Amino acid sequence: MYSVNPLTGDKYLIPTHLDDKNKINSFISSHSDKKVVVVQGLGFVGAVMSLVCANSISENYAVIGVDIANEDNYWKIESINSGLFPIIASDPKIDKFFKKSVKKKNFLATYDSYAYSKADYIIVDINLDVQKKSDFNGNLISYDVDLNPFKNAIRAIGKNCKEDCLILVETTVPPGTCKKVVKPTIENCLFERSLSTKDFKLGHSYERVMPGPDYIDSIQNFYRVYSGIDKKSADSTEAFLKTIVSTKKYPLTRLGNTNATELAKVLENSYRAMNIAFATEWSRFAEESEVNLYEVVDAIRMRPTHSNLMYPGIGVGGYCLTKDPLLASWAKQQHFGSKEALIQSERGVTINDKMPLFAFEHMKKTFDLIDLNGRKITFLGVSYRSNVADTRYSPVERFYNFCLKDKAKISLHDPYVSFWEELNLDINQDLMSTLNNDIEILIISTAHDEYKNSERFIQRLINKESMMIYDTVGSFSENEIKKLSKKHNIKVLGRGDLK
Repeated sequence: MYSVNPLTGDKYLIPTHLDDKNKINSFISSHSDKKVVVVQGLGFVGAVMSLVCANSISENYAVIGVDIANEDNYWKIESINSGLFPIIASDPKIDKFFKKSVKKKNFLATYDSYAYSKADYIIVDINLDVQKKSDFNGNLISYDVDLNPFKNAIRAIGKNCKEDCLILVETTVPPGTCKKVVKPTIENCLFERSLSTKDFKLGHSYERVMPGPDYIDSIQNFYRVYSGIDKKSADSTEAFLKTIVSTKKYPLTRLGNTNATELAKVLENSYRAMNIAFATEWSRFAEESEVNLYEVVDAIRMRPTHSNLMYPGIGVGGYCLTKDPLLASWAKQQHFGSKEALIQSERGVTINDKMPLFAFEHMKKTFDLIDLNGRKITFLGVSYRSNVADTRYSPVERFYNFCLKDKAKISLHDPYVSFWEELNLDINQDLMSTLNNDIEILIISTAHDEYKNSERFIQRLINKESMMIYDTVGSFSENEIKKLSKKHNIKVLGRGDLK
């Protein structure tokens, strides 16, 4: 069985005997003077967190990243160990930090849980998914949280870790998880190994990772909230965070217990998701009332208390905002026995998930299209957020599916995504060659910088045959809209004033 690197196309044979002890011991031996940090998970958070630890502010750590040897993940291990970082983003610090770690030889990737036995600090950065069932249009039908994969990952730590290590959970978890799941699991494993259950430290400090131009800084140069299951754990967590976070400029905030920090993370993300849902509803109103919602939002943002009011868009994507409100509601009911859900938070998820349908229907209505049968459509952007290669739960996927169901002929471009994993599609990364296609409808679906403030891009559009242009993310300036409108039929989501 092979694991394929989507960045290069290279195939790696997945090992059948999951024994990497010799490589780990050799790595530890060559860094015998260093404390060891092991990061569980090499995804969008764990891989970059590993880089930050390998280039820490005040300590010289030896860092080991651990992931599962399967089709989806094994390529990351081989890629890191061969000198190619597995994540593409617009942050130049990623390449800089990775090159430093390669030069220092202080970052190893492995699939062997034996690595936890060498760790002074273990950081948990793995997925914890919500099983969300929605209909084709985005209406929420049901949801649940399966903690078993997370529990298995914690058991892998408990079966190998030192009895006095610090376990720092960064994963977004249902409030109550550190106390009700992680702590007893580690204690049971240590007890079975005849080790002390009193010496390990358990902390929680949720990540605020923002893929994009500030990827590294969202970890190293940003505010952190943390807690521990007891004072010893909280103190140990604080001491460790001070070695990787610029705490002089971005002071740490300690909360009273791990329930509080776990709740803080899902509340933080739920608030943003609700803010987006709020803007989504008002973008529809703006369309109906012939209003430019962008200038309205800009005017309101002048008031400091309303400075974070959101612009319109085609919905929410990414790993956090699409699920965290449901994660919180699930915890309220399952971990703490409440009979009431977080109703507004759940409704916000549905509003956001239905936004691609609104954007699709609005496109057909505003361009007076009965259907898209045979129409040649080009999407510019498939990732969920500007300037990142992250397609997880991208709202573009649902928009794309609506167009596909309506029998459109679709081409795709994204400067950061070469392969759309969720849909098993190759993506063109050359913008000018994409624009050479015969295009009837051009959809700006992600606010990448390549589509903004570019005279070459605008001139290329002006030179094309007349077409429909649908800007769903407010990418074009007022002046660009005027230029394009002389030749093309251009509409902007949230711009009810454009007739």
